[in-house]
Amino acid sequence: MDFGLKDKVIFIAGASRGIGHGIAESLLGEGAKVALTARGAPALEETKAEFAKRFGKDKVWSFAGDLTQTAPIEEALARCEAEFGPITGAVANVGLSPSPLGLNVSDDEWQAGLDQNLNSAFRLARGAIPRMAKNGGGSFLFISSIAGLGALGTPLDYGATKAAVNHLSTSVARFAAETKVRVNTIAPGNIIFPGNNWEKQSTGPRAENWWRWIRREVPMKRFGTPQEIGDTAAFLLSERASFINGAVLAVDGGQTR
Repeated sequence: MDFGLKDKVIFIAGASRGIGHGIAESLLGEGAKVALTARGAPALEETKAEFAKRFGKDKVWSFAGDLTQTAPIEEALARCEAEFGPITGAVANVGLSPSPLGLNVSDDEWQAGLDQNLNSAFRLARGAIPRMAKNGGGSFLFISSIAGLGALGTPLDYGATKAAVNHLSTSVARFAAETKVRVNTIAPGNIIFPGNNWEKQSTGPRAENWWRWIRREVPMKRFGTPQEIGDTAAFLLSERASFINGAVLAVDGGQTR
């Protein structure tokens, strides 16, 4: 199926690894032009070089900066449009902030979680959606988590902020629809990729315990992959999903009950 994304400019906040990398890869595979952003310049440049070699230098653009804060977000959006082309899609995928389980969360840890998971998403939406509206419309995508759909025993700030992202998405979708910008959310389940916690736990000393948990909790009895999130994102960012607006889609192998 052709998603009609050829040469469409899609801006991704948090694209150097994991889910963001998977989304970028799927979009590039559909012929889109992808603006890659991340905080760490070395990993970002490595990702850009990898994609440029596979898909062409003209298909990728990059910006390194703290995409939780307004000023870098606005600079990245402005430079992307000036140097790469009008934005018709954007993805809020800035990664999680480490935090302990339970109530023993400091003010700094709580604020970091808010900035990383919620404020960054709002600030990107606030900056990108009006730009897409001026460009004739498009699609904005939040990346949340099934931890925002139920109490799964994750750190409190993570679950609370992801639940807030889900509500933010459905609310913004109502305001943005009249501008011809659709707004949706993907809530991933247990996604495994090199270097993340799931990879470490599934191969560590308690690996069998974690695999038993996966087989018990996930009907498909496996982890998901960044590519599976990426392919879902490519669909939602395309006009093939033209009547999907305000949805929160769990991509979790059936784990959410």
